[in-house]
Amino acid sequence: MTGTKREYIKQGSRVKVVQKQDQRSGKLTEGIVADILTNSLIHPHGIKVRLENGVVGRVKEILN
Repeated sequence: MTGTKREYIKQGSRVKVVQKQDQRSGKLTEGIVADILTNSLIHPHGIKVRLENGVVGRVKEILN
């Protein structure tokens, strides 16, 4: 599932995100959502989150 809708992303969800510096390469980082940073319900590039390890990125895939 893609990460463009906020309603599908919860704290504790396992996701893959793309960090700002990895947008060109498309490299994904997997982790568990600690905080949801995007306030809008939908974002075309993915909802911005902070993972438990401190990484901030936009959700590209929801794993569970």
